[in-house]
Amino acid sequence: MSTLTKVSFIGLGVMGYHMAGHILKSGRADLLVYNRTTEKSLLWRDEFGGKIADSLEQAVANADVVIVCSGKDEDMEEIVFSSDGIYKHLKKGSVLIDHTTTSYKLAKKLNESLQKIDVGFIDAPVSGGEAGSINGALSVMAGGNQQTLDSVEYLIDSYSKNISYMGNSGYGQLAKMVNQICIAGVLQGLSEGLLFAESEGIDMDSLLSAISGGAAQSWQMVNRAETMYNRDFDFGFAIKWMVKDLGYCLDRAQDNKTQLPLASQVYDRYVFLMNNSHDRSDTSALMLYEELKKI
Repeated sequence: MSTLTKVSFIGLGVMGYHMAGHILKSGRADLLVYNRTTEKSLLWRDEFGGKIADSLEQAVANADVVIVCSGKDEDMEEIVFSSDGIYKHLKKGSVLIDHTTTSYKLAKKLNESLQKIDVGFIDAPVSGGEAGSINGALSVMAGGNQQTLDSVEYLIDSYSKNISYMGNSGYGQLAKMVNQICIAGVLQGLSEGLLFAESEGIDMDSLLSAISGGAAQSWQMVNRAETMYNRDFDFGFAIKWMVKDLGYCLDRAQDNKTQLPLASQVYDRYVFLMNNSHDRSDTSALMLYEELKKI
């Protein structure tokens, strides 16, 4: 009989598919996965050889740790609190780790609700995109009880390069908001810089060689600048998800009375792009805003 921790992983999307695979390959858990779309579960089983559940109840009933990676607040609410959700099936003393990027309000609600049934909760959004999930090199920002995080860190470590404890419940989500606010600003600046260079006919390869090793350097410049000026925007994190994330940032900023003028502007630009057939383009497509406005 296996003495490994019984772990359930719910949500085999772009990120979760590979994260669950890393847990299985690590040999650190007796893993069971569930996805609302059965075809995705079957693909995962064919690739990794793991066990799949037929329902949320079956997935979590005996689990010591439940890990969820879904899309947005509404998805998480449905997974946990719907009539066939996991809330009434979670085992007393178990731990729920939520890797979904959600609102601060939902993280607090989940923590308070799970405390009532003696289930630990860690809000742990991730950064690093699809490449990070494939390579097991995600950055994890965790909120909740420190001892609870310590008890499950060996599982999270199988798909991450660093795990940062940010504070009480909800602070993982707040840290992710800061991450997204900063990315929005960097991409806006990079977009404007590249458009300025194009208008002057500067050789892009020479330009990037000159500035990417200096103070202007960023992950976005190193990994996206060339594809941006080539107008290739199919590299992972889609605009529709950034609109969702920045929406959470702006909502929280209203509550804490922070002014986010640049994030607000970038949010509006992404909404425009999403409404002009670029909802699935990656976030570097921000560069197209000025061009499409002229049409």
